[in-house]
Amino acid sequence: MNKLASCIAFLFLILCRPSFGALTIEIVGGGENQIPVSVVPFESDAPGVSSVISADLARCGMFRMIDPGASNPHTIDQVNYPDWKAKGADAIVIGGIYPASGGQYEVRFRLLDVAKGAQLAGFSYTVSKSQFRQTAHRISDIIYQQLTGDVGVFSTKIAYILKKGQHFELQVADADGYGAQSIVSVNEPVISPAWSPDGKKIAYVSFEQGKATVYVQDLMTGKRHVAANYRGSNSAPAWSPDGRDIAFVLSRDGHSRIHLVNEAGGNLREIEKSPGISTEPSFSPDGKEIIFTSDRGGSPQVYKMPVSGGPAQRLTFEGNYNVSPHYSPDGKSFVYLERNGGHFNVAIQDFATGQSQILTDGDLDQSPTFAPNGKLILYASIYSGRGILAIVSTDGRIKQRLSMQSGDIREPAWGPLVH
Repeated sequence: MNKLASCIAFLFLILCRPSFGALTIEIVGGGENQIPVSVVPFESDAPGVSSVISADLARCGMFRMIDPGASNPHTIDQVNYPDWKAKGADAIVIGGIYPASGGQYEVRFRLLDVAKGAQLAGFSYTVSKSQFRQTAHRISDIIYQQLTGDVGVFSTKIAYILKKGQHFELQVADADGYGAQSIVSVNEPVISPAWSPDGKKIAYVSFEQGKATVYVQDLMTGKRHVAANYRGSNSAPAWSPDGRDIAFVLSRDGHSRIHLVNEAGGNLREIEKSPGISTEPSFSPDGKEIIFTSDRGGSPQVYKMPVSGGPAQRLTFEGNYNVSPHYSPDGKSFVYLERNGGHFNVAIQDFATGQSQILTDGDLDQSPTFAPNGKLILYASIYSGRGILAIVSTDGRIKQRLSMQSGDIREPAWGPLVH
């Protein structure tokens, strides 16, 4: 298992306070042409590693889970491929968990192609008990990539804001909602979390000093520092792809304009001078451009401009209210919010064609953010009168709701891939 990911997971547990509760996931829509897969319960799997793998694959919408029934092979020589073909499985996952030296355990798994009667992938991990769940997510990522050709994001993390009464917490959880931990806990509003590209830090905005101030929280050490506390309001942080700079919005002298500071909070630079309001910057993957929201044309719309400065190009034209843009990880599209007849919905637009598609149908969807593989979008919404998180695929077919027993959750940010 990756040492950095293990270290981060461990530090979340020892540095952070307990959360109000765990996120639960409800699947409300699935993809088409699902791949039939069976995850056989692993040998000696008291920790439930195979159950986590099965749950990962089931909720992503790309797979149709096949019940293994009484069949329980743990090694290749025990597999009867014709039986699995008769069950309708294209692939099966087998494995086991065995004691290793130093109080650790060896987790073995194999992904098998039923039609070819051949192994697609097989790995062995030596881990501690505390790493079982993260190891299961890593295995799910490998299975997803082998069967779909895309990178899996089961082992990534998400950040979001939990509001309970007048109390606000910045929380971090696994992508499946498990293991939610409080990173920041204050009695003043906290908004706009943004992950650093290496996944080690989160920038966010807090009002604990009586005005909007941008902080950077180090997840490895638990320490934080002020990145932007200039005269006026400091908001909407976004990291440059190299992690050196943070774009943010500085409101002073009657204007809200996009600025840059370095990660430590120095070298302030203004990068655009619109007479209107400009906000919500998002960097292109190559770091050369930003997209952002501006009302310079009379209504809030999405624009693009070079980070080095220059004229801004309007990107959205359908409707009179389009905000909260974020680049896709491959830079080929962007997600944003579009107002439709009083409803606010998540939409996606292709840069090359300019074509857009509305992906959600809620009344008040907010804060869309891409998964690091670009296949899913995490956003905030309202369900049964409470703030929840939701996930939709970029084609609109796969849908999930993530809710909590108490409190409203909002302002999500999907963390990066950490290798």
